[in-house]
Amino acid sequence: MKIATYALALVVVFIAALELGVRVRPVAGASVDATPSAGSAGSAPTGHGGADHGDGGHAEDEPTTASQQRAPEGLAATVEGYRLTLLTPRPTAGPTTEIRLLITGPDERPLTTYETAHGKQLHLIVVRRDLASFQHLHPVLDPATGVWTTTLDTSTAGTYRVFADVVPSGHEGVTLGTDLEVAGDFAPEPPATSERRTARIDGYEVRLTGDVRAGQTGTLTAAVTRNGRPVTDLDPYLEAYGHLVALRQSDLAYLHVHPEGHPGDGQTTAGPTIDFAVDVPTSGVYRLFLDFEHGGVVRTAPFVISVER
Repeated sequence: MKIATYALALVVVFIAALELGVRVRPVAGASVDATPSAGSAGSAPTGHGGADHGDGGHAEDEPTTASQQRAPEGLAATVEGYRLTLLTPRPTAGPTTEIRLLITGPDERPLTTYETAHGKQLHLIVVRRDLASFQHLHPVLDPATGVWTTTLDTSTAGTYRVFADVVPSGHEGVTLGTDLEVAGDFAPEPPATSERRTARIDGYEVRLTGDVRAGQTGTLTAAVTRNGRPVTDLDPYLEAYGHLVALRQSDLAYLHVHPEGHPGDGQTTAGPTIDFAVDVPTSGVYRLFLDFEHGGVVRTAPFVISVER
């Protein structure tokens, strides 16, 4: 009798242990490593072929679309072996700050040869993380060392996001992103909550029309007027009549948007409208910055659009 009771107890213990093991079994594919912040330098590559951890994420039971699989750019300092490194120590807020940066290749050597894209080998986009400021610069390369040098306007303190948009020789284009900390008193601006499709600067008014949906290619049209009159003699700027950068407000995912047509093609007019084909990966609020040139001066028109699924 005692033996039977003891055997029964063993069976109960075994079943309980088995049930507990099932309950605590790790989820397939789960990792114990913490995922770095998408905005920090050195976070997991989310450019070409990386995973999108921004506001376009989806639950496991939701269908995965092509737009969800295609990750945005500019969220990582390293993409496909190419790495962006800032060589400038933390500056203090001031009107001008010289920065030096280096891009290394998959062999970890300084990259010194690039393809030209829209008239330049490097398009450097610098924004404060609250998107209160925007700069589009073209640093000078030292071909002997691979070091790029330029001057920033860092009049206000805060964290600045630095995007290096390049095409390494023999490779497709990549956008690398890292942060620059500027010391000083910082008063961040609140995020945009509503669309702003009209921008006014130096007597110019730029209106943005058109609809864009996540995962679909749409057209945005910028119409430029000055003192109420259409501008029909825009200057070519970077081999186009306009240059548009879009940033997802939630994490500063980067979209570089090219205009339709180009100066001298016999079809594209020099204003008053500029058409852009826009393909955004996810829904959310996007901040857009349009550079256009007129009378030999480049001006930047800022916008806010809301993209739905």
